[in-house]
Amino acid sequence: MRDGKRVVITYGTYDLLHYGHIRLMERAKELGDYLIVGVTSDAFDRDRGKLNVYQSLSERMNAVLATGIPDKVIVEEFQGQKIADIIKYGVDVFAIGSDWEGKFDFLKKYCEVVYLERTKGVSSTELRADKNRSVAVGCIGADYLTGRFISESAHVPGADVFGAYQLDTPVHESVRAAGVSLYDSLDDMLEHAEAVYISATIDRHADLIDRALDAGCHVLCESPLFLSRADGERLFAKARERGLVLMEALKTVYFPAFEHLRLLLASGVIGEVKDIAASFSQIPDFPYRETRYQGAFYDMGAYGVLPAIAFLGSDYQDARLICVDDDGYNVWTKAELVYGTATATLSVGRGLKTEGDMVITGESGYVYVPAPWWKPDYFEIRHEDLRDTRKFFYGYQGGGQRYETFEFMRRVRDGADAYPARFSEDEVLATTDLVERFDAGDVVRLGHGKYAFGGGERVTDR
Repeated sequence: MRDGKRVVITYGTYDLLHYGHIRLMERAKELGDYLIVGVTSDAFDRDRGKLNVYQSLSERMNAVLATGIPDKVIVEEFQGQKIADIIKYGVDVFAIGSDWEGKFDFLKKYCEVVYLERTKGVSSTELRADKNRSVAVGCIGADYLTGRFISESAHVPGADVFGAYQLDTPVHESVRAAGVSLYDSLDDMLEHAEAVYISATIDRHADLIDRALDAGCHVLCESPLFLSRADGERLFAKARERGLVLMEALKTVYFPAFEHLRLLLASGVIGEVKDIAASFSQIPDFPYRETRYQGAFYDMGAYGVLPAIAFLGSDYQDARLICVDDDGYNVWTKAELVYGTATATLSVGRGLKTEGDMVITGESGYVYVPAPWWKPDYFEIRHEDLRDTRKFFYGYQGGGQRYETFEFMRRVRDGADAYPARFSEDEVLATTDLVERFDAGDVVRLGHGKYAFGGGERVTDR
């Protein structure tokens, strides 16, 4: 009870607030004297795989407050919070729409549970359907990444992947299993597409992006986007002139945990960031030496340097690239970046394996992100006294690519300038500068030597 008042609580997303929402809040308030409304956070919605939310948390909360119905508005951020809120606020009645009938009966041990009949004839789903119109998406390339893109896109409202154009690599079994049309002509597929996803080696990106933009298609292309800054500036300019989206497929940027980590660092949670150390390596289970452009830095460089570009900025003052090659194929590259106030040591490897974690060092503490940091769902903020460690968990659905695809689709439908890009043009071009240096051979190359300690003896079981 609150000052002798009967407290009622209800929850919802309240996306595109409509009369049905308002009527449900009114009826909930009629059950008591004081109404608390919980609005789901963006991260909580994404954690649950709810990707069709059109408005941001601030927009949804402001809309609920503007009705004047609730006495208090709170944010629902995690599973299990309802019980905590009922206890915290001394709630007498939990009210929710009748479409959840029986789902919240477990709360009856804490308070009264009431299921309210929904207002018929209006729903956020119907309103979103008008905004989340179907977009015809074609795929350039038919490899395993394309198969993953098609699978993840099935969870993104309005993403209608209809076909794929095969490049040099064989059609992956996952693409065939998806049942999309396979095109022999790129021009033919582009005629049917409003947007395209590109999975190709970096040496082909500029030409394929150019052709897609000329055909009036929005573009989502695997990273790194460009081999040269000149190509990047030219194609970004072309996309802007034509009102088209040109976006790098760098899925880590769109993970809920990465987004929250970026905000926490910006808030000074560990003081000024002074150093970042991270590695990303893999031993693929597919043929990966068919061309030198499948080498570590050509193919994985954007992920490798992402922590520095995202957390420290695009204006690094100096950079050194240290490489290990094997018969012209880049096996491993370390990038050492120097900023005015911080440093970063970042490495990528293909055909070898490292831990794959990340440590971000600050003046008052540090952040530890366990492997694989590029698919984050958990991190810790640690201080001198480890008893002060704070642990953060932000789950994600599927392989994580659906969040990136959702962002792409939202910008396609609402206009390229409707939302600021989560990973800006300057950030993409800062990565491109490093790729261009690498491609020009402006690197330190390490030779090959004996095993550690001059050994090399192999012990064989008998």
